[in-house]
Amino acid sequence: MNLDRPLTLLGNQSPNDFMRRYWQRKPLLIRQAIPAFKPPVTIAAIKKLARRDDVESRLIWRENGEWQMENGPFARLPKDNEGDWTLLVQSVDLHSDAASELMQLFRFIPDARLDDVMISVASHGGGVGPHFDSYDVFLLQAAGEREWRYGRQKDLSLEPGLPLKILSRFEPEETAVLAPGDMLYLPPQAAHDGVAVGDGCMTISIGFRAPTQATLARGLLEAAADQVMARVGLLGGPYGEPALPGPRLSAVYRDPGQPAVDTPAALPDGLVAATLETVEKLRFDDALASRFLGCWLTEPSNLSVFDAPEGLDVDLEEDWPSSGRLVLDRRSRMLYRGKQLFINGETAMVPADAALRALADARSLDCAHPSCARLSDEARSCLADWLDSGWIRYVAA
Repeated sequence: MNLDRPLTLLGNQSPNDFMRRYWQRKPLLIRQAIPAFKPPVTIAAIKKLARRDDVESRLIWRENGEWQMENGPFARLPKDNEGDWTLLVQSVDLHSDAASELMQLFRFIPDARLDDVMISVASHGGGVGPHFDSYDVFLLQAAGEREWRYGRQKDLSLEPGLPLKILSRFEPEETAVLAPGDMLYLPPQAAHDGVAVGDGCMTISIGFRAPTQATLARGLLEAAADQVMARVGLLGGPYGEPALPGPRLSAVYRDPGQPAVDTPAALPDGLVAATLETVEKLRFDDALASRFLGCWLTEPSNLSVFDAPEGLDVDLEEDWPSSGRLVLDRRSRMLYRGKQLFINGETAMVPADAALRALADARSLDCAHPSCARLSDEARSCLADWLDSGWIRYVAA
């Protein structure tokens, strides 16, 4: 992708310009971001997803002026003439190739930030009330029309006692009605309220994850703990294998100078000091942070189910195909940093060589590409395992 080339998707701005001027800074309304846009899934298909117990969904409506919310799955959904309701279906990209492909348009933003595609359908007047999100979001109108009121207000206090996070004093700065193909970008904490204009309204939200400092700190500590156990040969957690260079904390605590005590329940000063000295030996470095982030950010949703291929007639280990390509399954996530490579919550047991980085970046790898000829036997074996697990697919030429 040429990051300096203007894109219709971004209102004829280049990705570099958009990221510099708007990303995490201010809203942007883009008329006809995708001209002649057709929804990746139908409203009927969204309603069908909401009936499944392996899909996260919510129904929001107002009854006698009061906000109501119910979590799916739903045996019955309201009809358009039954009032102002909104159906929200999360992670549609896990269930639809077309929705997953839509996400690829936004990969000028790091995959590590990309979260999911949520789709809402609503009857006339349907919405979720004035609120704000703690993450960046692109709101793409897919069908029907929705009126958005939005702004960067400082007062983010919420109405108490409601099932939804509704702003108590909403003061919009802008108003716009979006038609199919129009898109609104909102940075974190931008207040907004979208209301369906007419029935058959569908809005697609492309959201970006924004972890808190507490989440990052806890994850890094968990990764450090897993590494400590792995280095002494004990089974660690998801961040332990393979072990990274670091101290082998296998020495046993000793206290040959401990005097006799008449307060046996008191914690000894020496034990407290030894514990603190041990922690000071841990390495909180780039390799450890990369291990935590790579595994955590690629961890598949607990709703993801990978299907093993049927009738597979390609052998990536012994007879590399001269044509065709390898494609990441829509549910697979793959990241790398330096030589560390991560896929679906695991650290790959091979380095992130050129061909594997290309697969992660393009989510596709031409089997005839010259970099494939330099794949090690171990890398081919990894790819074969991923193919058998349904993490990648082989598409014949």
